[in-house]
Amino acid sequence: MVVATGTASGKSLAYLAPVLSALADGAEAPNGRGATALYLAPTKALAADQRRAVRELAAPLGNAVRPAVYDGDTPVEEREWVRQYANYVLTNPDMLHRGILPAHPRWSSFLRALRYVVIDECHTYRGVFGSHVAQVLRRLRRLCARYGAEPVFLLASATASDPAAAASRLTGVRVIEITDDASPRGEVVFALWEPPLLTELRGEKGAPVRRTATAETADLLTDLVVQGVRTVAFVRSRRGAELISVITQERLASVDRSLARRVAAYRGGYLPEERRALERALHSGELLGLAATTALELGVDVSGLDAVLITGYPGTRASLWQQAGRAGRSGQGALAVLIARDDPLDTYLVHHPEALFQQPVEATVLDPDNPYVLAPHLCAAAAELPLTDADLELFGPATEDLLPQLEAAKLLRRRATAWHWTRRERASDLTDIRGGGGRPVQIVEASTGRLLGTVDESAAHTAVHEGAVHLHQGRTYLVKHLDLEDSAALVEQADPPFSTTARDTTSISVLETETEIPWGSARLCFGSVEVTNQVVSYLRRKLITGEVLGETKLDLPPRTLRTRAVWWTVTEDQLDEARINPEILGGALHAAEHASIGMLPLFATCDRWDIGGVSVPLHPDTLLPTVFVYDGHPGGAGFAERAFGTARAWLTATRDAIAACECEAGCPSCIQSPKCGNGNEPLHKRGAIRLLTRLLSESPAAPPAPATPAEASEA
Repeated sequence: MVVATGTASGKSLAYLAPVLSALADGAEAPNGRGATALYLAPTKALAADQRRAVRELAAPLGNAVRPAVYDGDTPVEEREWVRQYANYVLTNPDMLHRGILPAHPRWSSFLRALRYVVIDECHTYRGVFGSHVAQVLRRLRRLCARYGAEPVFLLASATASDPAAAASRLTGVRVIEITDDASPRGEVVFALWEPPLLTELRGEKGAPVRRTATAETADLLTDLVVQGVRTVAFVRSRRGAELISVITQERLASVDRSLARRVAAYRGGYLPEERRALERALHSGELLGLAATTALELGVDVSGLDAVLITGYPGTRASLWQQAGRAGRSGQGALAVLIARDDPLDTYLVHHPEALFQQPVEATVLDPDNPYVLAPHLCAAAAELPLTDADLELFGPATEDLLPQLEAAKLLRRRATAWHWTRRERASDLTDIRGGGGRPVQIVEASTGRLLGTVDESAAHTAVHEGAVHLHQGRTYLVKHLDLEDSAALVEQADPPFSTTARDTTSISVLETETEIPWGSARLCFGSVEVTNQVVSYLRRKLITGEVLGETKLDLPPRTLRTRAVWWTVTEDQLDEARINPEILGGALHAAEHASIGMLPLFATCDRWDIGGVSVPLHPDTLLPTVFVYDGHPGGAGFAERAFGTARAWLTATRDAIAACECEAGCPSCIQSPKCGNGNEPLHKRGAIRLLTRLLSESPAAPPAPATPAEASEA
């Protein structure tokens, strides 16, 4: 069953009532353990918060309910007690994948008695991460059946589109949905806030520059804290959270030094003891203001929070309402403010509020049959328990085709009626279910050897390259050396008056066109591609204004990504009709690519950092001017597929967003991209509008859905 209602509507109580009742009833079981339950949360903060709630609710039951967190932060000496005695284990999908399922014989008594599996905030399991979690849950169901258990799955979600279908795809079992939300709420005032233009500054190509959303958020947070308003500012990036915290503390110090100590940053990559201390300070009210990444978005009960600042559209309407719902959880009135970044999507939303307030939340996109996802989980499942023909249905239709490939790769071996894992290393190490891959890079202070935190290997080239500015707990560091072989970045404390932004180059080649339809003489295509990316330099930008101070070259190795993409081509005749000559063609294509990436989150459950794009005046594979938009994850994540299916609406909104912008030649609010590897050169705004108008004039109302990965492989 899935309960899909708004924040603070009582979802936790809805699943805790039956779970705690079953644990209390089974407390006197002859085996001494009785019934057990497993709770899965997407973040460690949420699991720790839930343990507090369970302890309070189950206090009258004495020792009948024994909750315990089992994650990467759990001390080794506590883990054996959790395995043997805890009957309500709170963990996350990562630990289930790496720590519990591979060691299932040691968890046999827990799994044998497993009555309930609670999956909290299940709407967050989307894209590649959601596809991995879906296969982890199938492995869990398989091992439970081995021990004679068939647990009930209880899922909780923010308001979602078709939650029963999404939950069924996630768990692989039939799910009943509860969506009627009759819970009382205080009034929430929701403001859409656009930072002002800075008349004295000009950006790239002379474009007007807006005050950054980061600086604007810091100002608002300062004002709210001075007035004693308990506030969380949600920020998309770790660096952004640190920067807002630093700026706010500096401004508060000029008003009242004691207030500066009541503001902090909260993000991933902190050490466990740092995170726990911040969570306690937030709960106690010691902290008045917090700049946080989405680690605090999910269900953490911060009673008494008065206001939420959202720095930039978080990528989905579901996340927007989830973040706004953190305020007013005790029934009091609350304030939520969405502060627009200088970005096509944010600008479109503040000028078209109906796109936020009159549209349903997005469908949850995940693809458990993605062969890049499924293959390592088949290996992990075989290592846990040899795979048999009876398991084929459980893991999905693509399994039968993948098993011979895994045998050819000498990962699995067929013996009699089962497939066996053949290697000594742990099969669960074949994949990182968060989609990052690789060993996390440790950030180490060079002078002391002190570990400051970590950054995902996939982000290391852009986040901790040599010369990068790194912020941690309000302190600023410069990266002196990045050692990719040893996965370490050496930093030294510094106080530069700038931030850094990496720049990269990207090329793309078509591996297979799976679906292709005509738009007049233009073509809309969907298929598999290979993307080659290389970080080549970084910009130094002034704090607050974002003004570019200089560029420094870098020498880092290229990376390749095999994924799925949607692309469209235009002919020379169409270019002539749109009055696009060769001099402006590259700029028109590039501008259309940037804006379409910025608008895709309205139509697929992603944000612009989940996807990438390339535009080429003459692509060697299509022999035509071509614009590509691709999934930024190995094997694809369903975003390009959704773009293909809604291409007319998506590209219409893209054209309208460019045309509605008041700038003359293009700016970050319409066609400039914050992650462009070419320095937003060349770009041609009016050419992009004419090009998209011509393309859309011949588009069909609704293109057919592309083949699924399994259907494509059969074809």
